[in-house]
Amino acid sequence: MTDTRTPPPQVWPTLRATDARALIRFLADAFGFVEVVVYGDGARVDHAQLSWPLGGGIMLGSASGRGDDDKWALKPGTFGCYVVADDIDGLHERAAKAGAEIVKPPHDTGYGSRDFIARDPEGNLWSFGTYRGEPA
Repeated sequence: MTDTRTPPPQVWPTLRATDARALIRFLADAFGFVEVVVYGDGARVDHAQLSWPLGGGIMLGSASGRGDDDKWALKPGTFGCYVVADDIDGLHERAAKAGAEIVKPPHDTGYGSRDFIARDPEGNLWSFGTYRGEPA
């Protein structure tokens, strides 16, 4: 018998932040990500996991204080991600009220999705849309 349940996420988009704790609060308030775990002391975040209510999630951490041997030195503000959402207009309104810079307001695409694009305070781009991808 084949297990037809959706497996847990196996691909985790990751980013670094200048102020990771502030970014975590923003992503929860503006977009609806849910904080799962945050490791670190004081302002520093060594590792954080945020889940997305429809499935999947992201991981992030502080950019500073990692030393010269950091092999995952992602520059804050250079991240971009597409996130599937159901209520694009409601999410757009929530994001705008929370202070997200709206790069492109809600619009319908030629492939049947309703999308909008926002920028977080660190400069990362977030594209939200109803397009769930095609089956494999």
